[in-house]
Amino acid sequence: MSVAQSRRISTLIAGRFARSMLARASGSTVALSRLWPGRTDRLIIAPHDLRTADATRAAEIYAGRFVFAGKIVTCHGRSIFDLEPPSEDWEAALLGFGWLRHLRAADTALTRANARSLVDDWISNQARRRPLERRADVRARRVISLLSQAPLVLGDTDGKFYRKYLRGLAREIRYLRHSTLDNDGVPRLQVLIALCYASLCLANQARNIKSATRRLSDELQRQILPDGGHISRNPGALVELLSDLLPLRQTFAARNIAPPPALLNAIDRMMPMLRFFRHGDGSFALFNGMSTAPSDLVATLLAYDDTRGVPMASMPHTGFQRLDAGNMTLIIDTGPPPPASVSQDAHAGCLSFELSSGVSRIVVNCGMPNTGRDNWRPFARSTAAHSTLTYRDTSSCQFVELSAMKRLLRGAPITSGPSNVESYREAIPDGDVLTASHDGYLSRFGVVHRRVLMVAQDGTRLEGEDQLTPAPGGRIKGSEADFALRFHLHPSVKASRLSDARGVMLVLPNRDVWTFEAMDDKVDLEDSVFLAGNDGPRRTSQIVIRQDARQAGSIRWSFVRSSTSATATNARRNARREPELPL
Repeated sequence: MSVAQSRRISTLIAGRFARSMLARASGSTVALSRLWPGRTDRLIIAPHDLRTADATRAAEIYAGRFVFAGKIVTCHGRSIFDLEPPSEDWEAALLGFGWLRHLRAADTALTRANARSLVDDWISNQARRRPLERRADVRARRVISLLSQAPLVLGDTDGKFYRKYLRGLAREIRYLRHSTLDNDGVPRLQVLIALCYASLCLANQARNIKSATRRLSDELQRQILPDGGHISRNPGALVELLSDLLPLRQTFAARNIAPPPALLNAIDRMMPMLRFFRHGDGSFALFNGMSTAPSDLVATLLAYDDTRGVPMASMPHTGFQRLDAGNMTLIIDTGPPPPASVSQDAHAGCLSFELSSGVSRIVVNCGMPNTGRDNWRPFARSTAAHSTLTYRDTSSCQFVELSAMKRLLRGAPITSGPSNVESYREAIPDGDVLTASHDGYLSRFGVVHRRVLMVAQDGTRLEGEDQLTPAPGGRIKGSEADFALRFHLHPSVKASRLSDARGVMLVLPNRDVWTFEAMDDKVDLEDSVFLAGNDGPRRTSQIVIRQDARQAGSIRWSFVRSSTSATATNARRNARREPELPL
Protein backbone atom coordinates (compact mmCIF):
# COMPACT_ATOMS: atom_id res chain seq x y z
CA MET A 1 0.00 0.00 0.00
CA SER A 2 1.42 3.39 -1.00
CA VAL A 3 1.78 6.34 1.37
CA ALA A 4 -0.89 8.29 -0.57
CA GLN A 5 -3.38 5.39 -0.32
CA SER A 6 -2.70 5.09 3.41
CA ARG A 7 -3.39 8.81 3.89
CA ARG A 8 -6.67 8.60 1.93
CA ILE A 9 -7.87 5.65 4.05
CA SER A 10 -6.94 7.47 7.27
CA THR A 11 -8.80 10.58 6.12
CA LEU A 12 -11.87 8.49 5.21
CA ILE A 13 -11.90 6.75 8.60
CA ALA A 14 -11.52 10.10 10.41
CA GLY A 15 -14.36 11.60 8.40
CA ARG A 16 -16.69 8.67 9.14
CA PHE A 17 -15.84 8.84 12.83
CA ALA A 18 -16.54 12.59 12.98
CA ARG A 19 -19.87 12.19 11.19
CA SER A 20 -20.82 9.44 13.63
CA MET A 21 -20.02 11.72 16.55
CA LEU A 22 -22.18 14.47 15.09
CA ALA A 23 -25.09 12.10 14.52
CA ARG A 24 -25.01 11.02 18.15
CA ALA A 25 -24.63 14.56 19.52
CA SER A 26 -27.13 15.29 22.26
CA GLY A 27 -29.11 18.48 22.94
CA SER A 28 -26.56 19.80 25.44
CA THR A 29 -23.33 21.67 24.80
CA VAL A 30 -21.29 19.06 22.99
CA ALA A 31 -17.77 18.66 21.62
CA LEU A 32 -17.68 18.33 17.84
CA SER A 33 -15.08 16.71 15.63
CA ARG A 34 -11.50 17.91 15.50
CA LEU A 35 -10.81 15.28 12.85
CA TRP A 36 -12.86 16.53 9.90
CA PRO A 37 -10.72 16.93 6.79
CA GLY A 38 -10.24 20.34 5.23
CA ARG A 39 -8.35 23.54 5.84
CA THR A 40 -11.29 25.68 6.98
CA ASP A 41 -11.97 26.38 10.63
CA ARG A 42 -13.60 23.48 12.43
CA LEU A 43 -16.58 23.38 14.73
CA ILE A 44 -15.54 22.06 18.11
CA ILE A 45 -18.48 23.04 20.36
CA ALA A 46 -22.24 23.13 19.76
CA PRO A 47 -23.87 25.32 22.42
CA HIS A 48 -27.10 24.27 24.10
CA ASP A 49 -30.33 25.87 22.82
CA LEU A 50 -32.68 26.48 25.76
CA ARG A 51 -35.57 27.79 23.71
CA THR A 52 -38.73 25.74 23.41
CA ALA A 53 -38.83 23.25 20.55
CA ASP A 54 -41.94 21.60 19.08
CA ALA A 55 -41.31 18.38 17.17
CA THR A 56 -44.75 18.55 15.51
CA ARG A 57 -43.68 21.65 13.61
CA ALA A 58 -41.03 19.62 11.79
CA ALA A 59 -43.79 17.99 9.69
CA GLU A 60 -45.19 21.41 8.78
CA ILE A 61 -41.78 22.63 7.63
CA TYR A 62 -41.22 19.45 5.63
CA ALA A 63 -44.60 20.03 3.96
CA GLY A 64 -43.50 23.56 3.03
CA ARG A 65 -45.62 25.46 5.59
CA PHE A 66 -43.69 28.03 7.56
CA VAL A 67 -45.60 29.53 10.48
CA PHE A 68 -43.90 32.47 12.15
CA ALA A 69 -45.22 35.54 13.97
CA GLY A 70 -48.82 34.49 13.41
CA LYS A 71 -48.44 34.28 9.61
CA ILE A 72 -48.42 31.18 7.37
CA VAL A 73 -46.50 30.94 4.11
CA THR A 74 -46.72 27.80 1.94
CA CYS A 75 -43.91 27.12 -0.50
CA HIS A 76 -45.77 25.04 -3.16
CA GLY A 77 -42.46 23.63 -4.34
CA ARG A 78 -40.62 26.97 -4.47
CA SER A 79 -37.75 28.05 -2.24
CA ILE A 80 -39.03 29.67 0.94
CA PHE A 81 -36.26 32.24 0.58
CA ASP A 82 -37.67 33.41 -2.78
CA LEU A 83 -41.15 34.19 -1.48
CA GLU A 84 -42.37 37.60 -0.40
CA PRO A 85 -42.58 37.73 3.42
CA PRO A 86 -45.98 38.66 4.87
CA SER A 87 -44.46 40.77 7.66
CA GLU A 88 -41.12 41.95 8.98
CA ASP A 89 -41.47 39.78 12.11
CA TRP A 90 -42.11 36.71 9.94
CA GLU A 91 -39.08 37.46 7.79
CA ALA A 92 -36.85 38.01 10.82
CA ALA A 93 -37.95 34.64 12.25
CA LEU A 94 -37.24 32.87 8.97
CA LEU A 95 -33.81 34.43 8.49
CA GLY A 96 -32.84 33.92 12.13
CA PHE A 97 -33.04 30.12 11.59
CA GLY A 98 -34.35 29.52 15.10
CA TRP A 99 -36.88 27.11 13.55
CA LEU A 100 -34.06 24.57 13.09
CA ARG A 101 -34.59 23.56 16.72
CA HIS A 102 -38.03 22.17 15.82
CA LEU A 103 -36.43 19.91 13.22
CA ARG A 104 -33.82 18.82 15.73
CA ALA A 105 -36.54 17.97 18.26
CA ALA A 106 -38.03 15.48 15.78
CA ASP A 107 -34.58 13.87 15.36
CA THR A 108 -35.18 11.68 12.32
CA ALA A 109 -33.15 11.09 9.19
CA LEU A 110 -35.87 12.90 7.24
CA THR A 111 -35.74 16.05 9.38
CA ARG A 112 -31.94 16.08 9.27
CA ALA A 113 -32.04 15.87 5.49
CA ASN A 114 -34.70 18.59 5.38
CA ALA A 115 -32.59 20.86 7.59
CA ARG A 116 -29.53 20.32 5.38
CA SER A 117 -31.55 21.04 2.24
CA LEU A 118 -32.96 24.30 3.60
CA VAL A 119 -29.61 25.53 4.89
CA ASP A 120 -27.92 24.54 1.63
CA ASP A 121 -30.62 26.43 -0.30
CA TRP A 122 -29.92 29.56 1.71
CA ILE A 123 -26.11 29.30 1.49
CA SER A 124 -26.13 28.65 -2.24
CA ASN A 125 -28.14 31.71 -3.21
CA GLN A 126 -26.23 34.77 -2.09
CA ALA A 127 -27.60 36.86 -4.95
CA ARG A 128 -31.14 37.02 -3.53
CA ARG A 129 -30.25 38.49 -0.16
CA ARG A 130 -32.82 40.83 1.38
CA PRO A 131 -32.06 44.00 3.40
CA LEU A 132 -33.44 42.50 6.60
CA GLU A 133 -31.04 39.58 6.27
CA ARG A 134 -28.12 41.96 6.72
CA ARG A 135 -29.51 43.53 9.87
CA ALA A 136 -27.04 42.88 12.67
CA ASP A 137 -29.48 41.42 15.20
CA VAL A 138 -31.01 39.06 12.60
CA ARG A 139 -27.55 37.96 11.52
CA ALA A 140 -26.61 37.40 15.17
CA ARG A 141 -29.63 35.15 15.73
CA ARG A 142 -28.71 33.24 12.57
CA VAL A 143 -25.11 32.70 13.70
CA ILE A 144 -26.24 31.43 17.11
CA SER A 145 -28.76 29.08 15.47
CA LEU A 146 -26.27 27.68 12.96
CA LEU A 147 -23.79 27.03 15.75
CA SER A 148 -26.23 25.46 18.20
CA GLN A 149 -27.98 23.33 15.57
CA ALA A 150 -24.78 22.12 13.89
CA PRO A 151 -25.29 18.52 15.14
CA LEU A 152 -28.63 18.47 13.30
CA VAL A 153 -27.44 19.95 10.02
CA LEU A 154 -24.07 18.21 9.84
CA GLY A 155 -25.14 14.78 11.03
CA ASP A 156 -24.68 12.09 8.33
CA THR A 157 -23.30 14.63 5.86
CA ASP A 158 -20.12 14.57 3.80
CA GLY A 159 -16.99 16.66 3.89
CA LYS A 160 -18.04 18.81 0.94
CA PHE A 161 -21.19 20.12 2.63
CA TYR A 162 -19.35 20.46 5.93
CA ARG A 163 -16.82 22.80 4.33
CA LYS A 164 -19.58 24.70 2.55
CA TYR A 165 -21.45 25.11 5.82
CA LEU A 166 -18.33 26.39 7.57
CA ARG A 167 -17.58 28.85 4.78
CA GLY A 168 -21.11 30.24 4.97
CA LEU A 169 -20.91 30.48 8.76
CA ALA A 170 -17.48 32.14 8.61
CA ARG A 171 -18.82 34.70 6.14
CA GLU A 172 -21.71 35.57 8.49
CA ILE A 173 -19.32 35.94 11.44
CA ARG A 174 -16.98 38.13 9.41
CA TYR A 175 -19.82 40.48 8.50
CA LEU A 176 -20.96 40.51 12.10
CA ARG A 177 -17.51 41.47 13.39
CA HIS A 178 -17.44 44.48 11.08
CA SER A 179 -21.05 45.55 11.55
CA THR A 180 -21.89 48.84 13.19
CA LEU A 181 -23.80 48.40 16.42
CA ASP A 182 -26.37 51.10 15.72
CA ASN A 183 -29.26 49.46 17.55
CA ASP A 184 -28.92 49.71 21.30
CA GLY A 185 -30.36 47.38 23.89
CA VAL A 186 -31.02 43.67 23.38
CA PRO A 187 -30.07 43.67 19.64
CA ARG A 188 -26.60 45.00 20.46
CA LEU A 189 -26.10 42.42 23.19
CA GLN A 190 -27.22 39.64 20.84
CA VAL A 191 -24.51 40.63 18.36
CA LEU A 192 -21.82 40.52 21.04
CA ILE A 193 -23.14 37.22 22.40
CA ALA A 194 -23.01 35.72 18.90
CA LEU A 195 -19.40 36.86 18.47
CA CYS A 196 -18.48 35.27 21.80
CA TYR A 197 -20.09 32.03 20.70
CA ALA A 198 -18.21 32.14 17.40
CA SER A 199 -14.84 32.62 19.09
CA LEU A 200 -15.50 29.69 21.44
CA CYS A 201 -17.17 27.23 19.07
CA LEU A 202 -14.80 27.45 16.12
CA ALA A 203 -11.23 26.17 16.12
CA ASN A 204 -8.42 28.62 15.36
CA GLN A 205 -10.41 31.49 16.89
CA ALA A 206 -8.58 31.79 20.19
CA ARG A 207 -7.19 35.16 19.12
CA ASN A 208 -10.74 36.57 19.13
CA ILE A 209 -11.89 35.24 22.51
CA LYS A 210 -10.31 38.02 24.56
CA SER A 211 -11.68 40.92 22.49
CA ALA A 212 -15.16 39.35 22.15
CA THR A 213 -15.30 38.71 25.90
CA ARG A 214 -14.19 42.24 26.74
CA ARG A 215 -16.79 43.85 24.46
CA LEU A 216 -19.57 41.68 25.86
CA SER A 217 -18.49 42.38 29.45
CA ASP A 218 -18.53 46.14 28.88
CA GLU A 219 -22.00 46.02 27.35
CA LEU A 220 -23.41 43.78 30.09
CA GLN A 221 -22.16 46.18 32.73
CA ARG A 222 -23.88 49.03 30.91
CA GLN A 223 -27.19 47.36 30.05
CA ILE A 224 -27.83 45.17 33.12
CA LEU A 225 -28.60 47.49 36.01
CA PRO A 226 -27.33 46.86 39.56
CA ASP A 227 -30.68 45.37 40.64
CA GLY A 228 -30.67 42.95 37.69
CA GLY A 229 -33.17 44.71 35.44
CA HIS A 230 -32.49 45.55 31.83
CA ILE A 231 -31.97 49.16 30.81
CA SER A 232 -35.07 48.96 28.58
CA ARG A 233 -37.24 48.15 31.66
CA ASN A 234 -38.87 45.33 29.68
CA PRO A 235 -39.20 42.04 31.64
CA GLY A 236 -39.11 40.17 28.33
CA ALA A 237 -35.51 41.30 27.80
CA LEU A 238 -34.48 39.17 30.78
CA VAL A 239 -36.03 36.03 29.28
CA GLU A 240 -34.45 36.72 25.89
CA LEU A 241 -30.98 37.42 27.23
CA LEU A 242 -30.82 34.64 29.81
CA SER A 243 -31.78 32.15 27.07
CA ASP A 244 -28.45 33.02 25.42
CA LEU A 245 -26.26 33.90 28.40
CA LEU A 246 -26.80 30.67 30.35
CA PRO A 247 -25.65 28.43 27.45
CA LEU A 248 -22.77 30.85 26.85
CA ARG A 249 -21.62 30.28 30.42
CA GLN A 250 -21.76 26.52 29.76
CA THR A 251 -19.77 26.95 26.57
CA PHE A 252 -16.97 28.76 28.41
CA ALA A 253 -16.86 25.86 30.89
CA ALA A 254 -16.82 23.28 28.08
CA ARG A 255 -13.73 25.00 26.63
CA ASN A 256 -12.05 25.08 30.06
CA ILE A 257 -12.05 28.88 29.94
CA ALA A 258 -13.16 30.85 32.97
CA PRO A 259 -16.32 32.85 32.14
CA PRO A 260 -15.81 36.61 32.50
CA PRO A 261 -16.89 37.96 35.89
CA ALA A 262 -19.24 40.43 34.19
CA LEU A 263 -21.16 37.52 32.63
CA LEU A 264 -21.45 35.64 35.93
CA ASN A 265 -22.47 38.78 37.82
CA ALA A 266 -25.09 39.70 35.21
CA ILE A 267 -26.69 36.26 35.41
CA ASP A 268 -26.65 36.32 39.22
CA ARG A 269 -28.42 39.70 39.22
CA MET A 270 -30.94 38.87 36.51
CA MET A 271 -32.25 35.68 38.11
CA PRO A 272 -33.90 37.38 41.13
CA MET A 273 -35.36 39.98 38.76
CA LEU A 274 -36.93 37.18 36.75
CA ARG A 275 -38.76 36.03 39.88
CA PHE A 276 -39.66 39.59 40.80
CA PHE A 277 -41.91 40.04 37.73
CA ARG A 278 -43.80 36.74 38.09
CA HIS A 279 -47.35 36.37 39.36
CA GLY A 280 -48.60 33.31 41.22
CA ASP A 281 -49.62 31.59 37.97
CA GLY A 282 -46.08 31.95 36.59
CA SER A 283 -46.97 34.69 34.11
CA PHE A 284 -45.03 37.94 33.89
CA ALA A 285 -46.26 41.42 34.70
CA LEU A 286 -46.98 43.31 31.48
CA PHE A 287 -44.75 46.36 31.39
CA ASN A 288 -42.83 48.07 28.57
CA GLY A 289 -43.45 45.66 25.70
CA MET A 290 -43.76 42.43 27.69
CA SER A 291 -45.94 39.75 26.18
CA THR A 292 -46.55 36.14 27.12
CA ALA A 293 -43.44 34.04 27.73
CA PRO A 294 -43.29 30.26 27.13
CA SER A 295 -43.83 28.70 30.53
CA ASP A 296 -41.52 25.77 29.83
CA LEU A 297 -38.71 28.12 28.80
CA VAL A 298 -39.15 30.17 31.96
CA ALA A 299 -39.13 26.99 34.05
CA THR A 300 -35.90 25.97 32.34
CA LEU A 301 -34.31 29.33 33.08
CA LEU A 302 -35.38 29.28 36.71
CA ALA A 303 -33.89 25.80 37.13
CA TYR A 304 -30.49 27.51 36.83
CA ASP A 305 -31.26 29.75 39.81
CA ASP A 306 -29.43 28.31 42.78
CA THR A 307 -30.89 30.75 45.31
CA ARG A 308 -34.61 30.03 44.61
CA GLY A 309 -35.40 32.80 47.07
CA VAL A 310 -38.44 34.96 47.69
CA PRO A 311 -38.66 37.84 45.18
CA MET A 312 -37.22 41.11 46.43
CA ALA A 313 -39.62 43.89 47.39
CA SER A 314 -37.97 46.77 45.56
CA MET A 315 -35.96 47.19 42.37
CA PRO A 316 -34.89 50.83 42.67
CA HIS A 317 -32.52 51.00 39.71
CA THR A 318 -35.02 49.58 37.23
CA GLY A 319 -37.93 51.36 38.92
CA PHE A 320 -40.41 48.76 40.17
CA GLN A 321 -41.98 47.84 43.50
CA ARG A 322 -43.57 44.58 44.63
CA LEU A 323 -45.97 44.11 47.54
CA ASP A 324 -46.71 40.56 48.71
CA ALA A 325 -49.24 39.83 51.46
CA GLY A 326 -50.95 36.49 52.00
CA ASN A 327 -51.95 35.27 48.53
CA MET A 328 -51.95 38.79 47.08
CA THR A 329 -49.22 40.08 44.77
CA LEU A 330 -49.01 43.68 43.60
CA ILE A 331 -46.34 44.79 41.07
CA ILE A 332 -46.06 48.52 40.40
CA ASP A 333 -44.15 50.61 37.84
CA THR A 334 -42.44 53.39 39.82
CA GLY A 335 -39.74 54.44 37.39
CA PRO A 336 -39.22 56.97 34.59
CA PRO A 337 -39.09 55.81 30.95
CA PRO A 338 -35.81 54.28 29.77
CA PRO A 339 -33.24 56.22 27.73
CA ALA A 340 -34.46 57.17 24.25
CA SER A 341 -32.01 54.77 22.54
CA VAL A 342 -33.71 51.74 24.14
CA SER A 343 -37.27 53.08 24.35
CA GLN A 344 -38.66 51.81 21.01
CA ASP A 345 -40.89 49.36 22.90
CA ALA A 346 -41.28 51.27 26.17
CA HIS A 347 -44.79 52.13 27.39
CA ALA A 348 -46.34 55.18 29.02
CA GLY A 349 -47.42 53.20 32.07
CA CYS A 350 -45.88 55.08 34.98
CA LEU A 351 -47.56 54.17 38.32
CA SER A 352 -49.61 51.39 36.69
CA PHE A 353 -49.89 48.15 38.63
CA GLU A 354 -50.94 44.52 38.27
CA LEU A 355 -52.81 42.62 40.98
CA SER A 356 -53.12 38.86 41.46
CA SER A 357 -54.47 36.55 44.14
CA GLY A 358 -52.85 33.12 44.25
CA VAL A 359 -52.82 31.78 40.71
CA SER A 360 -55.54 34.20 39.52
CA ARG A 361 -54.67 37.49 37.91
CA ILE A 362 -57.19 40.23 38.59
CA VAL A 363 -55.90 43.62 37.39
CA VAL A 364 -53.49 43.70 34.46
CA ASN A 365 -52.08 46.00 31.84
CA CYS A 366 -53.08 45.27 28.24
CA GLY A 367 -49.55 44.14 27.33
CA MET A 368 -48.20 43.53 23.86
CA PRO A 369 -49.17 40.66 21.54
CA ASN A 370 -46.57 38.15 20.39
CA THR A 371 -47.69 38.61 16.79
CA GLY A 372 -49.13 41.52 14.81
CA ARG A 373 -47.42 44.03 17.05
CA ASP A 374 -47.41 46.84 14.49
CA ASN A 375 -51.21 46.92 14.45
CA TRP A 376 -51.52 47.20 18.22
CA ARG A 377 -48.35 49.08 19.14
CA PRO A 378 -49.77 52.66 19.33
CA PHE A 379 -52.59 51.57 21.64
CA ALA A 380 -50.53 49.13 23.72
CA ARG A 381 -47.96 51.81 24.52
CA SER A 382 -50.50 54.44 25.54
CA THR A 383 -51.30 55.23 29.16
CA ALA A 384 -54.93 54.25 28.53
CA ALA A 385 -53.78 50.63 28.02
CA HIS A 386 -52.49 50.52 31.60
CA SER A 387 -54.12 50.30 35.00
CA THR A 388 -53.44 53.84 36.07
CA LEU A 389 -54.71 57.41 35.66
CA THR A 390 -54.98 59.14 32.27
CA TYR A 391 -55.29 62.93 32.14
CA ARG A 392 -57.24 64.56 29.28
CA ASP A 393 -57.07 61.34 27.29
CA THR A 394 -53.32 61.75 26.70
CA SER A 395 -50.35 59.60 27.61
CA SER A 396 -47.83 60.48 30.29
CA CYS A 397 -45.09 59.98 27.66
CA GLN A 398 -44.77 61.41 24.17
CA PHE A 399 -43.44 59.36 21.25
CA VAL A 400 -41.77 60.14 17.94
CA GLU A 401 -44.60 60.55 15.44
CA LEU A 402 -42.96 61.23 12.07
CA SER A 403 -43.19 58.16 9.87
CA ALA A 404 -39.82 58.84 8.24
CA MET A 405 -38.19 59.08 11.65
CA LYS A 406 -39.84 55.81 12.69
CA ARG A 407 -38.30 54.03 9.72
CA LEU A 408 -34.91 55.53 10.52
CA LEU A 409 -35.03 54.59 14.20
CA ARG A 410 -36.88 51.28 13.73
CA GLY A 411 -39.66 52.28 16.05
CA ALA A 412 -41.01 55.28 17.91
CA PRO A 413 -38.71 56.20 20.81
CA ILE A 414 -40.02 58.16 23.76
CA THR A 415 -39.16 61.83 23.41
CA SER A 416 -40.48 63.03 26.76
CA GLY A 417 -42.16 61.66 29.85
CA PRO A 418 -41.95 61.59 33.63
CA SER A 419 -38.57 62.87 34.77
CA ASN A 420 -39.23 62.94 38.50
CA VAL A 421 -40.80 59.72 39.79
CA GLU A 422 -40.80 59.36 43.55
CA SER A 423 -41.81 56.35 45.61
CA TYR A 424 -41.79 55.65 49.32
CA ARG A 425 -42.98 52.57 51.17
CA GLU A 426 -43.51 51.94 54.84
CA ALA A 427 -44.78 49.16 57.07
CA ILE A 428 -47.81 49.88 59.20
CA PRO A 429 -49.32 47.67 61.94
CA ASP A 430 -51.78 45.92 59.61
CA GLY A 431 -50.00 46.07 56.26
CA ASP A 432 -47.76 48.05 53.90
CA VAL A 433 -48.21 51.44 52.26
CA LEU A 434 -46.62 52.60 49.01
CA THR A 435 -46.77 56.27 48.05
CA ALA A 436 -45.62 57.26 44.55
CA SER A 437 -45.91 60.21 42.18
CA HIS A 438 -44.83 61.27 38.69
CA ASP A 439 -44.64 64.55 36.78
CA GLY A 440 -45.45 63.26 33.29
CA TYR A 441 -48.35 65.73 32.97
CA LEU A 442 -46.66 68.67 34.69
CA SER A 443 -45.07 70.52 31.76
CA ARG A 444 -48.13 70.22 29.52
CA PHE A 445 -50.99 70.52 31.98
CA GLY A 446 -49.50 71.69 35.27
CA VAL A 447 -50.53 68.64 37.35
CA VAL A 448 -48.77 65.83 39.22
CA HIS A 449 -50.23 62.35 39.60
CA ARG A 450 -49.90 60.89 43.09
CA ARG A 451 -50.93 57.32 43.96
CA VAL A 452 -51.17 55.74 47.42
CA LEU A 453 -51.58 51.97 47.77
CA MET A 454 -52.21 50.11 51.04
CA VAL A 455 -52.07 46.31 51.17
CA ALA A 456 -53.59 44.53 54.18
CA GLN A 457 -51.27 42.14 55.97
CA ASP A 458 -53.48 39.11 55.27
CA GLY A 459 -53.69 39.90 51.54
CA THR A 460 -57.48 40.28 51.44
CA ARG A 461 -57.70 44.03 50.87
CA LEU A 462 -56.08 46.65 48.64
CA GLU A 463 -56.97 50.29 49.21
CA GLY A 464 -55.87 53.09 46.94
CA GLU A 465 -56.13 56.78 46.31
CA ASP A 466 -55.24 58.63 43.11
CA GLN A 467 -54.77 62.39 43.20
CA LEU A 468 -54.11 65.11 40.65
CA THR A 469 -52.55 68.17 42.23
CA PRO A 470 -51.04 71.36 40.78
CA ALA A 471 -47.36 71.93 41.22
CA PRO A 472 -46.45 73.96 44.34
CA GLY A 473 -47.34 77.54 43.59
CA GLY A 474 -48.77 76.60 40.18
CA ARG A 475 -52.21 75.96 38.76
CA ILE A 476 -53.92 73.55 36.39
CA LYS A 477 -53.40 74.64 32.78
CA GLY A 478 -56.21 74.91 30.24
CA SER A 479 -59.96 74.99 30.54
CA GLU A 480 -60.42 71.20 30.59
CA ALA A 481 -59.30 69.02 33.50
CA ASP A 482 -61.03 65.69 32.93
CA PHE A 483 -59.25 62.48 33.82
CA ALA A 484 -59.99 58.76 33.91
CA LEU A 485 -58.85 56.06 36.31
CA ARG A 486 -58.68 52.62 34.68
CA PHE A 487 -58.31 49.08 36.01
CA HIS A 488 -58.03 46.55 33.17
CA LEU A 489 -59.28 43.11 34.21
CA HIS A 490 -57.82 39.77 33.19
CA PRO A 491 -60.10 37.89 30.71
CA SER A 492 -60.64 35.07 33.21
CA VAL A 493 -62.35 37.48 35.65
CA LYS A 494 -66.16 37.74 35.41
CA ALA A 495 -67.22 41.28 36.27
CA SER A 496 -70.70 42.56 37.19
CA ARG A 497 -71.45 46.16 38.12
CA LEU A 498 -73.34 46.67 41.36
CA SER A 499 -76.77 48.23 41.19
CA ASP A 500 -75.76 51.51 42.82
CA ALA A 501 -73.06 52.03 40.13
CA ARG A 502 -70.33 52.52 42.75
CA GLY A 503 -68.83 49.05 42.68
CA VAL A 504 -68.09 45.93 40.66
CA MET A 505 -68.21 42.30 41.77
CA LEU A 506 -65.37 40.17 40.42
CA VAL A 507 -65.53 36.38 40.28
CA LEU A 508 -62.19 34.62 39.76
CA PRO A 509 -61.76 31.24 38.03
CA ASN A 510 -61.47 29.50 41.41
CA ARG A 511 -64.82 31.09 42.43
CA ASP A 512 -63.20 33.52 44.86
CA VAL A 513 -65.17 36.76 44.92
CA TRP A 514 -63.58 40.18 45.08
CA THR A 515 -65.42 43.49 45.22
CA PHE A 516 -64.18 46.78 43.79
CA GLU A 517 -65.65 49.93 45.30
CA ALA A 518 -65.19 53.64 44.70
CA MET A 519 -65.88 55.68 47.80
CA ASP A 520 -67.68 58.67 46.26
CA ASP A 521 -67.64 58.18 42.49
CA LYS A 522 -69.64 56.45 39.79
CA VAL A 523 -68.03 53.35 38.35
CA ASP A 524 -68.35 52.26 34.72
CA LEU A 525 -67.61 48.80 33.32
CA GLU A 526 -66.34 49.12 29.75
CA ASP A 527 -64.84 46.94 27.06
CA SER A 528 -61.10 46.39 26.98
CA VAL A 529 -58.64 44.04 25.27
CA PHE A 530 -56.01 41.74 26.72
CA LEU A 531 -53.23 41.63 24.13
CA ALA A 532 -50.78 39.23 25.78
CA GLY A 533 -52.82 36.04 25.58
CA ASN A 534 -51.26 32.79 24.38
CA ASP A 535 -53.91 32.61 21.65
CA GLY A 536 -53.75 36.27 20.66
CA PRO A 537 -55.75 39.34 21.75
CA ARG A 538 -58.87 38.62 23.81
CA ARG A 539 -61.80 40.76 24.79
CA THR A 540 -62.07 41.69 28.44
CA SER A 541 -63.43 44.46 30.67
CA GLN A 542 -62.06 47.50 32.42
CA ILE A 543 -63.27 49.40 35.46
CA VAL A 544 -63.32 53.13 34.66
CA ILE A 545 -63.93 56.13 36.92
CA ARG A 546 -64.12 59.57 35.29
CA GLN A 547 -63.76 62.87 37.12
CA ASP A 548 -62.89 66.55 36.67
CA ALA A 549 -59.76 67.63 38.49
CA ARG A 550 -61.16 71.13 39.06
CA GLN A 551 -64.14 69.69 40.94
CA ALA A 552 -62.56 66.70 42.68
CA GLY A 553 -58.91 65.87 42.15
CA SER A 554 -58.92 62.69 44.23
CA ILE A 555 -60.47 59.23 43.85
CA ARG A 556 -60.47 56.67 46.66
CA TRP A 557 -61.11 53.03 45.83
CA SER A 558 -60.60 49.48 47.14
CA PHE A 559 -60.41 45.83 46.13
CA VAL A 560 -61.67 43.48 48.85
CA ARG A 561 -61.74 39.70 48.86
CA SER A 562 -65.40 39.23 49.78
CA SER A 563 -65.35 35.48 50.25
CA THR A 564 -63.11 35.80 53.31
CA SER A 565 -64.54 39.01 54.74
CA ALA A 566 -68.25 38.74 54.06
CA THR A 567 -69.23 40.08 57.46
CA ALA A 568 -67.21 43.25 57.09
CA THR A 569 -68.32 43.72 53.50
CA ASN A 570 -72.01 43.33 54.28
CA ALA A 571 -71.71 45.84 57.10
CA ARG A 572 -70.55 48.44 54.58
CA ARG A 573 -72.87 47.53 51.73
CA ASN A 574 -76.56 46.68 51.44
CA ALA A 575 -77.01 43.11 50.28
CA ARG A 576 -79.51 44.21 47.64
CA ARG A 577 -76.68 45.84 45.68
CA GLU A 578 -75.06 42.53 44.85
CA PRO A 579 -76.06 40.86 41.58
CA GLU A 580 -76.32 37.12 41.29
CA LEU A 581 -73.11 35.24 40.69
CA PRO A 582 -72.60 34.59 36.99
CA LEU A 583 -72.75 30.94 36.05
